Amino acid sequence: MTQSQTTTPLVRRPTTSKRLAQLPPYFFHKLNARLATLAAAGHDVIRMDAGSPDLPPAPHIIAALEESARNPGNHGYQSYNGTPAYRDAWREFYAERFGVQLADSEVTMVIGAKEGVFNLSQAYLDPGDISLVPDPGYAPYAAGARFAGAEVFHLPLRERESYLPDLEAIPAEALKRAKLLWLNYPNNPTGAVATPEFFERVVRFAATHGLLVAHDAPYTEITYDGYVAPSILQAPGALEVAIEFHSVSKTYNMGGWRLGAAVGNAEAVRALSTLKSNIDSGTFRGVMDAAVAALTGDQAWTLERNAQYRRRRDLAVTALRRAGLAVSVPKAAIYVWARLPEGVDDVAWVDGLLEQRHVSLTPGSIFGPAGRGYVRLSLCLADARLEEAAERIGRYDHRQSL
Repeated sequence: MTQSQTTTPLVRRPTTSKRLAQLPPYFFHKLNARLATLAAAGHDVIRMDAGSPDLPPAPHIIAALEESARNPGNHGYQSYNGTPAYRDAWREFYAERFGVQLADSEVTMVIGAKEGVFNLSQAYLDPGDISLVPDPGYAPYAAGARFAGAEVFHLPLRERESYLPDLEAIPAEALKRAKLLWLNYPNNPTGAVATPEFFERVVRFAATHGLLVAHDAPYTEITYDGYVAPSILQAPGALEVAIEFHSVSKTYNMGGWRLGAAVGNAEAVRALSTLKSNIDSGTFRGVMDAAVAALTGDQAWTLERNAQYRRRRDLAVTALRRAGLAVSVPKAAIYVWARLPEGVDDVAWVDGLLEQRHVSLTPGSIFGPAGRGYVRLSLCLADARLEEAAERIGRYDHRQSL
């Protein structure tokens, strides 16, 4: 053989960015691979980990999508901030539901709240800045900050404090570099709720310290036992310091449709819109038209949907308590948050449940250090499957996994 035949030429390959290295693999992406392996082995796995609504949207929403899709003029590129009708629908929703009057400049479309949440950090944060992030909390709050090169300061949400952050405990040195304060009520993963008085304190705190409050509010319309969730924008002065993310994903069972809105402070909305104009070209007109039908149409059907979630909540709470977990009954959202017995590792407990009983829950620690020792259960599965999962959880003995 010649020299050229025996020597493999060196190939220079580009390395990924340092920013990408700041992002850990998304938990549910890794979980899906494991669940596929179990399914391939013939196991019947019941998923109660992800918060993906299993119930369909109302028929009039689907009909609006179909009608729009049949219009040959609706298939081109759309504006990154949504059609005027879409923005007006959100303005009408906020006026009727919360009594909040929004200008057109205070509303923009996001391709699902998750996209807007992540990109707000890119619009506001630089290396050296700090983002104040609830712990436990939705992963994109911290991930967006780290991708922007900023630092994350965790705000512990403690059970004894009703999972509300103690803002006065934030060190002065952290506040000096902080730009964003993230909140999320009704809360994921804990199911905790906030009062209007709490939001009023937050607004005053943000104004004093020059913070932009980013409130993630996709669960305000899924509530139980007479509870009505407020918007932070109802607090006096909120439009000066706050932006709120909302979505049709949970509110109208449209999780896979990927559509939401960012509303509130006009400067923040403009900054996010400027960033988005360089990233996306809007979303399909048919999806926006369907969302208009959802936001402005009959809302009565959501009451029965919430009643179904409430029945599932009660069933899940009973099952988890039977398994020895401490559970507070949530007033809102689509999760049950449960505390494991003292000293039990949440990852090991969840792994054992999956291997022994083939029920998949979410370990609390993936939501932050303060989530250790807790598990989250999603209510997004049919009642019969939830009843079966409850029976399996009731028979689970984590000591067999030790």
